[in-house]
Amino acid sequence: MTVTIAAPSAVTAVPAAGNAAALAHFAGRLAFETDVSDVAADLAAEAPGIIVVDSRNLESWEQGHVRGAVHLPTAEIAARAADVIPAGVTVVTYCWGPGCNGATRAALEFAKLGYPVKEMIGGFEYWAREGFATETSAGVSRRGVDPLTAPVSGIACAC
Repeated sequence: MTVTIAAPSAVTAVPAAGNAAALAHFAGRLAFETDVSDVAADLAAEAPGIIVVDSRNLESWEQGHVRGAVHLPTAEIAARAADVIPAGVTVVTYCWGPGCNGATRAALEFAKLGYPVKEMIGGFEYWAREGFATETSAGVSRRGVDPLTAPVSGIACAC
């Protein structure tokens, strides 16, 4: 007789969190993060109460940025935020992309000043890859949608 021993699951080797912990964790993440699609939808709808901040340096800003964003490099937030960002708005920070923690650093600076703040996950990279409008001194442009990041049909993934 041959006994087959099932290999342990890489997914369940550490059990999933209990319901209360899962609720706290995932609700917490949504309190701190937003994604490019939600930001794009709010900007298109001219939703009140948010301001998008590009925390990169001037050279990066000039290379391209989210249309409608405010340029405020992280190193300048403490000194300039009160003059540039209206009180009471939710600040959405972004930097280059998921491999960069610049938006996290910028969000921390805004939090230190008492602003409600969220980080736009994916950053400028995913903004551009999903085909949303980018702006430079030459004007506004859109790249084609990267099929690895968003539906190419233009229909939202509805997630």
